[in-house]
Amino acid sequence: MAGDYTINEIYQGGYSSLSPSYGDIFTGYRVGAGEIGMSTDARTANVMQEVSTKLNMGAKNIELSQVDRGVFESIPKGHLKEVNRQAKLIGAEVTLHAPVIEPSGMGQQGFDEIQRKSVERQMTHAIERAHELNPDGSSPVTFHSSVEIPGSQWKMTEEGKKPAKLMIVEQESGKIITSADEEMKHYPSSWKPEGKETMTPEESLGTLNNTSWTNSISELAHNKESADRIISENEMQIKHLMKDIYEKRYNPQDTTPAQQQALSHMTNARFFLEDARLKLGGMFDKAYKYGTTHDKDILTQAAKQFRNDLGILDPNKSHSQEKIEKAKTKQLSLQNQSHAVQQMIEVMQHVNPELYVPIEKFAVEKSSETFANVAFNSYKKFKDKAPIISIENPPVGTALDTGEELKNLVEATKKKFVKKSIDKGYSRSEAKRQADKLIGVTWDLGHINMLRKQGFKSKDIVKETEFVAPFVKHVHLSDNFGLEHTELPMGMGNVPVKEMMEKIGKEGFKGKKVVEAMSWWQHFKTPPFTQTLEAMGSPIYSDGIGPYWNQALGFQQGYSSGYGQMLPQIHYETFGAGFAQLPAELGGQRPGGRGRGME
Repeated sequence: MAGDYTINEIYQGGYSSLSPSYGDIFTGYRVGAGEIGMSTDARTANVMQEVSTKLNMGAKNIELSQVDRGVFESIPKGHLKEVNRQAKLIGAEVTLHAPVIEPSGMGQQGFDEIQRKSVERQMTHAIERAHELNPDGSSPVTFHSSVEIPGSQWKMTEEGKKPAKLMIVEQESGKIITSADEEMKHYPSSWKPEGKETMTPEESLGTLNNTSWTNSISELAHNKESADRIISENEMQIKHLMKDIYEKRYNPQDTTPAQQQALSHMTNARFFLEDARLKLGGMFDKAYKYGTTHDKDILTQAAKQFRNDLGILDPNKSHSQEKIEKAKTKQLSLQNQSHAVQQMIEVMQHVNPELYVPIEKFAVEKSSETFANVAFNSYKKFKDKAPIISIENPPVGTALDTGEELKNLVEATKKKFVKKSIDKGYSRSEAKRQADKLIGVTWDLGHINMLRKQGFKSKDIVKETEFVAPFVKHVHLSDNFGLEHTELPMGMGNVPVKEMMEKIGKEGFKGKKVVEAMSWWQHFKTPPFTQTLEAMGSPIYSDGIGPYWNQALGFQQGYSSGYGQMLPQIHYETFGAGFAQLPAELGGQRPGGRGRGME
């Protein structure tokens, strides 16, 4: 020690194989250099130049980051095949990050099936072009789970993850109609202080569904009651008119005043009943589409009884003349129609369809249809060499941005893929095998780390990885501090890399790991490959034995000249006999001193 500093403040010591965790940015999770891939510049369609540049850096795995649809469509025909030839020359592999496009078919105006099918065609086109990059085998093609639709927000409690805010979709229109937050409600029936009770977002959603369905039933019942009132107040007149009509004594061209009055009452009552039946039809459709399996069983039986009460005969069957006449009598009877509607109203009170659902549930239903169709079309065309549909978790704030939601999407996609395959003649075992092979997850470590801005801790973020661990086929490496969507090399933020990677499989994930460090490129203008090798502790030599890149800083301590690393020239200039080589301001003879002298 000399003065108030120690020698290790000038010279930190060199490489030692006894310190395999050496280095400030080492994440603690060691990855071979051959497993690390580099992404290309997403702003250019000149993929041949981009791939060549990355290969010259020493990367053996390249991902074409074609997130912009316009840029992707600007890649000329044949260029992807040329990229494949480039990579083959040195034994490298190339994957594709497909254009970022909303797979659910949802937009600002709500859900549109035509738009969903259009997206499906675009994604299928991306798969077909991706096959040119690896025509001899399957490789992952990354698609985002969602892009344009806002997601719900979460909070951590003692019981685990809970919604803090739900984005709610009306299923019939596919529009985002409102959000449900946790809030305090005041109830006169509450025994709590000041009548305050906390209503969770789930409870708010339940209240919305119940209120909406109850209001629809009330409106339906109101029309039916209006018809009943008219029928009751003019029962005798209407009965006489109906008798005249049945006995063919009614002539529309020559009616009596009593018949005209009765006809007017009957027309008004029929108007209310017809309106009730129309509303009933709409409600029945919603209840059947958005109700439970038990609800559907109830509705199926009720519909059969309703048709019988109204005298609606099966057009696909032959009927006796007597049965036809009885059916006509039922159809003419207003009392009979009113009774049939009343029976259905009572049935509707026993079902409770989900007219409104969280956006995540709606998005899973629609997006899984898209992904399943794309995967099936890929398999049908390319068989065992079909590219893999690898679904990525988007930056937090977008729907389906957590591990649990991504798991739900993948499982729903596989289920639909299997059903579609069986319908097309494939065996169930083969369909399930292909579903497991062709549908998986691209897990973006930086994206999921953004849950920190919703109050998540490292252990909570690691927990999200557990949900998708069985499905992971590809990994995106980027670091940040959990508050913004920045992309730094690993080890330069607070992403719990080691803990997450260890959750992916029993021995850690051994597949491709692609570095996405756009923020590093933007601000520091240099490739992040060296920093990634240091952060991931990659072995310097191919045999996998140390030293490691995270120890490289200790090899020469920044000295690059002199008599080797043990006796660098700078030592002789600084500590040699005399001060002639010191800057002039420090008493030496060297003009134009650079930097700070010794203190």
